[in-house]
Amino acid sequence: MSSQPPNPNPMGLNDLAADPELMNDFVLEAREHLTALELHLLALDQDPNNLEALHAIFRGFHTIKGLAGFLGLSKIQEVAHEVETVLDLARNGEIQIMPAQIDVILATKDYLNGCLNDLAEVHTTGAMPLAPDNAELLQSVRGLGKPADPVSQALSTLSAAQEGPKEGEVPKEAEAGGEGRGGESRSVKVDTHKLDFLVDMVGEMIIAQSLVMHDPDLAQAGQGRLARSLGQLARITGDVQRTAMSMRMIPIRQLFQKMSRLVRDLSRKTGKQVELEMSGEDTELDRLIVEELADPLMHMVRNSVDHGVETPEERVRTGKDPVARVALHAGHQAGHILLQITDDGRGLNGEKILRKAREKGLVDPAAQIPESEIFNLIFAPGFSTAEQVTDVSGRGVGMDVVKRQIQKLRGKIEIQSTPGRGATFSLKVPLTLAIIDGLLAGVGAETYIVPIFAVREMFRPTREMLSTVENRDEMVLVRGSLMPVVRLHRRFDVHPRSQDLCESLLIVTEAEGRRFCLVVDELKGKQEVVIKNLGGSLGQIRGVAGGAILGDGRVGLILDPDGLFSQVAA
Repeated sequence: MSSQPPNPNPMGLNDLAADPELMNDFVLEAREHLTALELHLLALDQDPNNLEALHAIFRGFHTIKGLAGFLGLSKIQEVAHEVETVLDLARNGEIQIMPAQIDVILATKDYLNGCLNDLAEVHTTGAMPLAPDNAELLQSVRGLGKPADPVSQALSTLSAAQEGPKEGEVPKEAEAGGEGRGGESRSVKVDTHKLDFLVDMVGEMIIAQSLVMHDPDLAQAGQGRLARSLGQLARITGDVQRTAMSMRMIPIRQLFQKMSRLVRDLSRKTGKQVELEMSGEDTELDRLIVEELADPLMHMVRNSVDHGVETPEERVRTGKDPVARVALHAGHQAGHILLQITDDGRGLNGEKILRKAREKGLVDPAAQIPESEIFNLIFAPGFSTAEQVTDVSGRGVGMDVVKRQIQKLRGKIEIQSTPGRGATFSLKVPLTLAIIDGLLAGVGAETYIVPIFAVREMFRPTREMLSTVENRDEMVLVRGSLMPVVRLHRRFDVHPRSQDLCESLLIVTEAEGRRFCLVVDELKGKQEVVIKNLGGSLGQIRGVAGGAILGDGRVGLILDPDGLFSQVAA
C-alpha cells in the first residue's frame, strides 16, 4: 500500500501567491480589514441595531474572501465566506447578531489573523506553514444562522475580482498613491523597513551636516556665500528631518482598539460589567513606541479590570453604578505623550501594599514611607497582593515588566489613587526614539547630554545651601527641600575642573517622582541630537541611555536620570 506524498502546498496557495510582493500586499491589506472589523464588532456588541457597523463588518469579510480566492487561499476564503453568509442574513433581518454570535465571529477574526501571521513567514523562512484546522470553527459559524437561499449563496462565492465594488467599497483605482484629481491628498503603502532605513539615513545626514557646520577649517574660510549656502542646507536638512519623522508617526487609535477587545473578553471572563471609554485616539507618536507600549498597556488594563474593578454586587453595595468604567486617554504634554489608564474601582490599598512589601523584605519594618512611594512598591519584581492566582493575574509578574518597558522608552510612570474611588496610571513617553533635545554639559574633558524633558532648573550653589548626611552623602537645600547631589565625574571616572561644588553648576532633574542634582563644570548649550545605541556591554551601563555624535565629531553620552537615581537610592 503506497503512502500519500506530502502536500507541498498545505495552505492552498496558487502560482500567484509565489509572488512575494503580491503576498505581502495581501497580508498587509487583510490585517487592516481585520483591525477595522474588530472595532466594528465591538461597536455592534454595544448596539445590536448599529447597521453601519454591520455593513462595515460584512464588507471587511467580503473583501478578504475575494482577495484570498484570487490567491487560492482556500482555508481563509472558506472561513470568510461562511461568516459573510451569516452577516448577509443579519443584513436582511433574518437573524440578529448578539454577543454570543460576536464571540464566534471574533474567534474567526483570530483564526484569520493567525493564518496571516503564518503567511507572513513563508517568504522569510522559506517553509510552507501547515494549514490550521478550521472544521470546528466552520461548524460554529454555520450554527449561527440558517443557510442562505441558493441564489445568494452562489453570488457570495464569486471572487471580488469579478465584481464591482459593493456599496461603501472603494474602487482599487482610488487606492493608488499620488495626487488625485482636484489635488486631494492620497496615500501609498510603504514597507516599514524602508521607512526605518529612511529615518536612519536622515539621522546620518543631520550628523554629517552638523560636522560640516562645526568644522574648524570652515571658520578659516570666512563668511559670505559659503555661510549662506550652509544656512540654506541646514534649513533643508531640518525640513527633511521633520518630514521623515512625521512619516513614522501613527495615531494611537489602533493600540486603543486592541484594548477594547481585551476589556470585553476580561469582563465576560470575570463576570464584571465594564465599559471602556477612549479619548485622544488621534494622538500621534513614533510607530516603534506604539509597538513597545502594547504589552505595558495590556498589563495595566488587565490589572484595572481584575484588581481594580469590583463585581456588580460589590459596586451596588457601595452605592456605585454596577457598570464600571475604564478610561484610556492620550494627549500631548511638554513635548511628550501622556497616556492615562483610569478606573472607578476600589483603588489601591496602601496599607495592604505596605504590609506585603514588609513581608517580602522590600522595606524596613520601622520606615515611614509617603503614600506616593508606597504605590511605587507594586513595581517591585514578584510583588502581588492577589489572594489567589488566576489565569488573568496574581502571579506577581506584569507591573515590574511595565516599569522596565517604560524606562526602556525613556519614559516614566506615576500613580494616583483614592480608596473606594479608583486609580489613575499616567505614562509619560517621548514622541520619538530617534531624536532628543538635550543640554550639553561639560565635565572635565567630556561632554554629556542631559535630556531637556528631565531638567527642572540650573543654579550655582552657595556654601549655606550645602550639607552632608553622616559625613558621606552630599545634599543641597533648594527652596526648603533637601536634594541628593550626584557628582558625574565620580560616576564616570573623569577629572573635573574643580572639586568645589560652589565652583560647579547643579542641574536639578527628576526620577521616580523625586528630585536630585547633577554636578557639572559648565553648560555648552542646547542641541538636538540623533540617538545611537551603544550596544554590547556599553549598552548595559546604568545611568546611560545611549550616545550621540556631537558637532565636533566626538561621542557624547546621553544620561538616563532614572538610572542615575537608582544608584543614589542604592
